[in-house]
Amino acid sequence: MPVPMPPKSPKKDVNWGRLSKTLSFWLLILLIPVALIQLSGARSEQAPLISYTQYKSELDRDNIRKVKIQAGKYVQGEFKTPVPYDGRNVPKFNVRLPMENAQAEVDSLNKHSVVIEAEDARPSVTAYILNFLPWLLLIGFYLFLFRQMQAGGAKAFSFGKSKAKLLTGDTPKVTFADVAGADEAKQELQEIIEFLRDPQKFTKLGGRLPKGALLVGPPGTGKTLLARAVAGEAGRPFFSMSGSDFVEMFVGVGASRVRDLFEQGKAHAPCIIFIDEIDAVGRHRGAGLGGGHDEREQTLNQLLVEMDGFESNDGVILIAATNRPDVLDPALLRPGRFDRQIVVDSPDLRGREGILKVHLRNKPIADDVDITTLARGTPGMAGADLANLVNEAALLAVRRNHDRIYMMDLEDAKDKVMLGVERKSMVMKEDERRLTAYHEAGHAICAIKIKGNDPLHKVTIVPRGRALGLAFTLPEDDRVSITRQQLEARLVMSYGGRTAEEIVFGRDRVTTGAASDIQQATAIARRYVTQWGLSEAIGPVLVGDNEQELFLGREIQHRREVSEQTAQIVDSEVKRVIEEAYSRAKKTLEDNLDLLHMVAGALLERETLTREDIAILSKGGVLPPRVSGAAPGGSPSPSPTPALEPRRTPPFLGGPEPSPA
Repeated sequence: MPVPMPPKSPKKDVNWGRLSKTLSFWLLILLIPVALIQLSGARSEQAPLISYTQYKSELDRDNIRKVKIQAGKYVQGEFKTPVPYDGRNVPKFNVRLPMENAQAEVDSLNKHSVVIEAEDARPSVTAYILNFLPWLLLIGFYLFLFRQMQAGGAKAFSFGKSKAKLLTGDTPKVTFADVAGADEAKQELQEIIEFLRDPQKFTKLGGRLPKGALLVGPPGTGKTLLARAVAGEAGRPFFSMSGSDFVEMFVGVGASRVRDLFEQGKAHAPCIIFIDEIDAVGRHRGAGLGGGHDEREQTLNQLLVEMDGFESNDGVILIAATNRPDVLDPALLRPGRFDRQIVVDSPDLRGREGILKVHLRNKPIADDVDITTLARGTPGMAGADLANLVNEAALLAVRRNHDRIYMMDLEDAKDKVMLGVERKSMVMKEDERRLTAYHEAGHAICAIKIKGNDPLHKVTIVPRGRALGLAFTLPEDDRVSITRQQLEARLVMSYGGRTAEEIVFGRDRVTTGAASDIQQATAIARRYVTQWGLSEAIGPVLVGDNEQELFLGREIQHRREVSEQTAQIVDSEVKRVIEEAYSRAKKTLEDNLDLLHMVAGALLERETLTREDIAILSKGGVLPPRVSGAAPGGSPSPSPTPALEPRRTPPFLGGPEPSPA
């Protein structure tokens, strides 16, 4: 069977007219030095170059009137009577002396009463070219600019032109079918699209076209993707640019680009203009130290005027996106400029399921893939995180030589994204590995024994990222608030690792591995007291929260909002909350010391325990034999593992076994 040849790429038509103009231009530039060379040699061609013998003969005949000696070697002269040369009589001559200006030669000329002149050497052709080269380059540059302006380019003078890109029909389209997890935002934007398509449907009841819509949400939630979907759905001209494209080092360029952008919009009205990361140009005026006349604030002022100023820009809708609405100028956010603020928040369970379906629909997936289970195990993930998860799963499946993406690939990719990359090359000493196992077992037991914690998802002593081990919990449902019981349970779990080290190994062998736990617990405890009003000693009072005001630049000097007495009460309350959590964690582990040893032993043997494994151990059961990982689609082969018996005290490396207390 013959192998089909790949199609040849179509040849591009040559613009012969433009090519001929370009060649003519550079040919003219090259001919200028040639003309100068010819001009410099034209004078010398008028007088023939005679031999020195003929020159001496005419001098002896007293037929030379005057000579001009150049650099002592080259002579230009005039005959008294023209001399025949090549069939014509010439009155002048040129001759080269065989030696430099010798005294005998000068005496010979004086003897025949010849007028003698002298001059330096005449500049060479190379000197002419070097002298005229800067002028040639300058003339060529101006001619080049002139040709560009004639062609309509004028690129050298386009600083004030807008950098917005107009999406055309051949641009790959993204529609609302490619966007999931933002149903309310899609509905708001769909109404704007319908307004562009059929304005009479809304204007007959007195409605007017919205002037602006601001997409607000955390990073990665799909704000820019929604704007691209609007471009694909609208069927109208769509200009897109970034907020940083306005600000330049030249004063007034940003305002000029804003004017040019809206002029283009009015020429294509009705149309949509999208500005991504508008906080780069829309920050609160007066927030910096540069005064009110810096380039960024001039650009913002021009944007405010164009959106809702003396002249109306009917038919131009501005859509902007930002993840920092708190730093935007209030004049930019008012109705009449941005009529709508559309919140694009992190997706819920149904939204995550829809996003995963969008990213998996064009990929070969196995029958064991359960998208609902995967979505339930990824709370808090934004759309960009889920897209990264699916991509990591595809890359992992390729490395494993799978023919499709299996559920195990997605689960491992989820652990990689949420917990970090496994550091398989890291070799830990046996005593450090044992200490890490008890540390993570302490976290796990506090998680399952303290009411208010999220269900335990996985415990591992495999180093991931910067951590030597992890005890990971996942909420059963999406949560928008957190109770006092849950906060206190989280504090207890944070100190489970440190208390486990102290109970089993003693205070002298406690390590610095709990630094991150202590930092997180301290941050929660301080907000517990100062922001959430959960401390009886402080009460429901906000203490010392002026971060936003300081960030906006309204206050240059730090302003203390609490007295010394209140600050001491806050510190004592934070310490009390932390000590109570530490004591609860220690008592919980002492009451479940057998389970602590069992979980630590299982971690040392299996390295990773799931929620089901912990549940079996907490009921006093024995873990089933571990199943070796078989290739997807094949039958896994069980590998027997010795049963883990409950034990009161663990074996240690060297020395007597310490008391569990």
